[in-house]
Amino acid sequence: MSTAIAIAWFLLCTVGLHYMVNFSWLISLADSFISNFLLVLACIVISNMFGYYQPKKERILYVLIITLALTVVIIYLAKLIILYIFADFKEYQDFYNFSFSFRGLISFMCLGWCALANILWYKLEEQSETHERLSAAKSLAKEAELNKLRHQLQPHFLFNSLNSVFALTMVNPKEAGVMITKLASFLRGTLKRDDELWVSVEEEMEYIQLYLDIEKVRFSHRLNIEVNVADDTLNLCLPGTLLQPIVENAIKFGLYNTSAGITIKVDVTVDRNILELRVQNPFDPEMKAAGGTGFGLSAIKRRLYLLFANPHLLQTEIQANNLYITTLKIPQKNDQNDTN
Repeated sequence: MSTAIAIAWFLLCTVGLHYMVNFSWLISLADSFISNFLLVLACIVISNMFGYYQPKKERILYVLIITLALTVVIIYLAKLIILYIFADFKEYQDFYNFSFSFRGLISFMCLGWCALANILWYKLEEQSETHERLSAAKSLAKEAELNKLRHQLQPHFLFNSLNSVFALTMVNPKEAGVMITKLASFLRGTLKRDDELWVSVEEEMEYIQLYLDIEKVRFSHRLNIEVNVADDTLNLCLPGTLLQPIVENAIKFGLYNTSAGITIKVDVTVDRNILELRVQNPFDPEMKAAGGTGFGLSAIKRRLYLLFANPHLLQTEIQANNLYITTLKIPQKNDQNDTN
């Protein structure tokens, strides 16, 4: 684009000198070429100069000084060269001296426009780089926070499981041994996929089944599990280690304060490309819930917000028949190879 404008301006100057001032083609071409060649060189100098250095203060004054200095240099250099070449053309020399001020004004305006365009270009480039750095920093911070939340969930579960093992060793040491074995299998599986941000529904349900096996050892016939996973959801994806704290909450609030048996129901379905995981547990509103820090659900909400920028993907509701339902919705259109 810039080259096309320069060529057009060169041709316009040449034709103008030939047809309007009636100079020969040789003089018109030489005058136009030398003047515009020096002008282009000055524009290149300005572009490189602003690429390396731009003052933060008094930028306009700096532009005026540089533009004026380069204008003086090129018009006097052009005059020296052209008048040396056409020293025998008195008529042309008179015309050149007459138009010298006008040439200087045109050169000053062109160089000023070039300087301002370069300032605007480098300013936009700087803003774009700043925006890219800011976006990269935000992405890294978000990824770091997601990793922190994922790794915080593991000690949270391990702490609760060890408490369960400790309680079981006093009443049923044999079952405690079985529970430790299952806990080891669970933690081994956790380590294998520690670096995976996304897992399939099939993998997550296998992971949940290990956790439920641990809890079944402890609570035996008091804990009944009903898991329904639709076949078309097995290959869908969700953030790893997301469902386990919800199931853990369902057992804690549904079973810990009662001696009767309960049923924890887990349903996994998909509707309009949104994976829905629904955990249902009964609870007694008259009994005080088991103590907890509430870290699990708050960590899940934070992870979902960081991944999807939607604070409504984790919902809880209480139905009239004393059923507590936790629903987790995972959109499937997001790029699963990135945290954006």
